Amino acid sequence: MTLLRFNTVDVFAERQFGGNPLAVVHGADMLTTEQMQSIAAEFNLSETTFVLRPQHAGNTARIRIFTPRAELPFAGHPNVGTAYVLAAEAARRGRAYEGDTLRFEELGGLVTVNLLRNSAGIIGAHVAAPQPLSVGSGMAPGIVAALSGISTHGIEQSRHLPLIASAGNPFLFTQLKDRAVLSAATPNEAAFAEHLPRDVAAGLLLYVREPKSDPPIQARMFAPLHGIPEDPATGSANVALIGLLAHLNSKPDLVLKARIGQGVDMGRPSLVEAMAAKRNGIVTATKVGGQCVPVMSGTLTVR
Repeated sequence: MTLLRFNTVDVFAERQFGGNPLAVVHGADMLTTEQMQSIAAEFNLSETTFVLRPQHAGNTARIRIFTPRAELPFAGHPNVGTAYVLAAEAARRGRAYEGDTLRFEELGGLVTVNLLRNSAGIIGAHVAAPQPLSVGSGMAPGIVAALSGISTHGIEQSRHLPLIASAGNPFLFTQLKDRAVLSAATPNEAAFAEHLPRDVAAGLLLYVREPKSDPPIQARMFAPLHGIPEDPATGSANVALIGLLAHLNSKPDLVLKARIGQGVDMGRPSLVEAMAAKRNGIVTATKVGGQCVPVMSGTLTVR
């Protein structure tokens, strides 16, 4: 019998019960992959992270990330939330980390996370994507319509067709014409199984750009094959989105920053701060971050 501590935290949230909830399980070295998957299914959150001892000295921890149905190589909100939890717990125990940079070993690579602070202490984190932006194949608007239940007329195609991009975790990105089309979208799991299986993309991110609104970008992300009909906030998708927007920009050199709202239609409003740097026509860096709010702590028993 194994007794494990856990915390839950709302990530990309400005208030409790907003943002994207995350469960962080400590001291998970003795767990098998099957046990981790079962625990993630039991929490039934978008993701659950498991904290293990690092394999290389100098790194903070090894992190494994699970949805209710599968393990992920990288995800944004689990890194932001896990860094916040570990740093806050260390400070509470009088063992605060030196500096504000944490390094996590993950399937997707070595992930660097920087803590955010204010006068009260640690409030969140920023995470850099573990891989360079890659822009892959496109998909027909009709497939996106089947996946999301919207009309092809609602898809904005002037800047890009629906396409797959990744900064550590691939998603299908589609710009829509307005907020009403975004609100009307509904995921169709059977269509995902046929057209967008898990080995092609983690999910579908739909977004609209409304420069006069705050935040100027609103997004929704569907990943029903991962047991996530809709995600309140998706760091790994938004870090690729900001990279894609920088890639599509005609300027060869720029630093692009954006505030991205997500989860509004779910009643869990989330705010993601995103940044991409571009030099000589190449996107060289992307990161996302935001605030975290603690919710629960406790123990679980694995028999």
